[in-house]
Amino acid sequence: MPVRPRNDLRQYDDLVGDWWQPRGRFAMLHWIAAARARLVPRATRPGSVLLDIACGGGLLAPHVADLGHRHVGVDLSPSAVPVARGHGVEAVRGDAQSLPLASGCADVVVAGEVLEHVHDLAATVTEACRVLRPGGTLVLDTIADTAWGRFCSITIGERMPAGPPKRLHDPALYVDRAELVRLARAGGVRLSLVGLRPSAVDYLAWLAGRRAEVRMLPTRSTAGLFQAYGIKEGTS
Repeated sequence: MPVRPRNDLRQYDDLVGDWWQPRGRFAMLHWIAAARARLVPRATRPGSVLLDIACGGGLLAPHVADLGHRHVGVDLSPSAVPVARGHGVEAVRGDAQSLPLASGCADVVVAGEVLEHVHDLAATVTEACRVLRPGGTLVLDTIADTAWGRFCSITIGERMPAGPPKRLHDPALYVDRAELVRLARAGGVRLSLVGLRPSAVDYLAWLAGRRAEVRMLPTRSTAGLFQAYGIKEGTS
């Protein structure tokens, strides 16, 4: 693999063959996608749209397939979009900081493992809230801008099997939790935060080849990997 600068989008092209490898370099993204899907509500109306911002290779798709939504994805990577389409996502190329979609078009908006990659957090959160219908659900997961977040995702994470590929993250872009809450509130969404961590028992079993996936468990601490979710004010 070529050595890229940290947070270089071309890394996803380099690793395109790993999206759906159960024990590949995106393995943990599968586990996080399963945890993200637990916060996605079932569709309450015909034609309900779930917008998957930075959908990547479509890893969320199997976890939400039976919830009744039309699964639409947006991703900046030219190589990820066709992979997502191959797994049932109506995916298009687009920038999370300027979504090519109408305001209020989505019943659910998810943005998983993307906020720690964008250079304009305010624009990204504002866009996620803009395209969400009043009464709709916003689901996010990302990495906190803390010493613990950097230690878990880079110092240790980049050296662990199933951890993030080396140089995929730039810790300078990690997310200030208070700022995230403030930005979402300005967009009409009051967020609740909860931490996530892999089950140690499952991870050891995965290393030994006795488990296909690892459960991501909720934690009180949001200082590392965390989820945020909330409902947009108003009624549609």
